[in-house]
Amino acid sequence: MSDYILDIDKVDKTFGGLHALADINLKVEKGTVHAIIGPNGAGKSTLLNVCIGKLAPNSGTVNFDGQILTGMHPYQINKAGVVRVFQTPEIFPDLTILQNVMVPAFAKRDGTFTFNFWKSMSAERKIRQEAEHVLEDVGLAEQMHNHSGSMSRGDKRRLEIAMALVQHPKLLLLDEPTAGMSRHDTNRTIDLLKKIKERGMTKVIIEHDMHVVFSLADRISVLAQGRIIAEGTPDEIRGNPKVQEAYLGGAEL
Repeated sequence: MSDYILDIDKVDKTFGGLHALADINLKVEKGTVHAIIGPNGAGKSTLLNVCIGKLAPNSGTVNFDGQILTGMHPYQINKAGVVRVFQTPEIFPDLTILQNVMVPAFAKRDGTFTFNFWKSMSAERKIRQEAEHVLEDVGLAEQMHNHSGSMSRGDKRRLEIAMALVQHPKLLLLDEPTAGMSRHDTNRTIDLLKKIKERGMTKVIIEHDMHVVFSLADRISVLAQGRIIAEGTPDEIRGNPKVQEAYLGGAEL
């Protein structure tokens, strides 16, 4: 059995005349944190959108845990165990924090995002208990009955991570998990993701903050103009002059 849970093989994606992704080959080892970095417009989010079925590649395949994801619908990919946390928090602001976490738990069980608490009292009780446990895990238990619309950006991000974790992903995709956060909230998010990492869950992270990347990543792939220009450990990437030139105009990372 392969040590790689995600194997992106020769993926190309074009938008009109723009080559957003060109011959992307990327392997993610099980139980690791794999960061994807690069300047704006490098193709990072496009690559994640291909992985979750939001975009179809022009050529190439995405293989996940023995399955070919290419051609599958996003809900099928989610059911297979791939869950994405988007750059802008996507929560239900009119629901409580607890209800926000219960929604994806019901959806994972029923295959729909229809919010119906009347299907089964025993199922609701189990899902509620699981949601409460996840909120305890991410440090939001004391706020669980508050409405989510008034949360800080850092807490909204932790809530969205909780909404992902309750789905029991095999692979968690995080798009800019600390974007727009204060340093305090960024460090709290790093601590949370380290805690998740200790459990062996595989994660792919897109991130601009190098402090976050070097704090979490086991391996880093660098995208520039739709191509992977370097890959390696954090120490290897930190000292790579090609990466320094592409990412920071020659300055050291």
